[in-house]
Amino acid sequence: MAKGRILIAKVGLDGHDRGARLITRILMEAGFEVLYTGLRQTPEAVVHAAMQEDVDVIGISILSGSHMTLVPRVMELLRERGMEDVSVVVGGIIPDVEELKALGVAAVLGPGADDAEIVGTVGRLVDRRIASQRVEGAA
Repeated sequence: MAKGRILIAKVGLDGHDRGARLITRILMEAGFEVLYTGLRQTPEAVVHAAMQEDVDVIGISILSGSHMTLVPRVMELLRERGMEDVSVVVGGIIPDVEELKALGVAAVLGPGADDAEIVGTVGRLVDRRIASQRVEGAA
């Protein structure tokens, strides 16, 4: 598993970041380079940071119930900037898993996700992006 760059973001007015900070630590301990945006970020700020930092995966932690407003905006901005190869993982209490996946979200991890599942999911997404970049570079 390649060790990629991960952006962890708290989008919207959700003020609870204990889980996001825990995920950041878990991923760092697994060898990933992790950047945490802090609280109350806009979708625009998250995508801008992802572009500036050349991340492989964006992890969005959201507990406010506004995931069906904010996550679609993140996905739209990624498409507009030609960043469709950056995977998005959403974490929190998310009842709309299939709807988010239909928008292009790569994975949804709920409160029951353990460290191995989190690291494995992110690792697979990083590997997939790196493999696709190699193919594009060879073409």
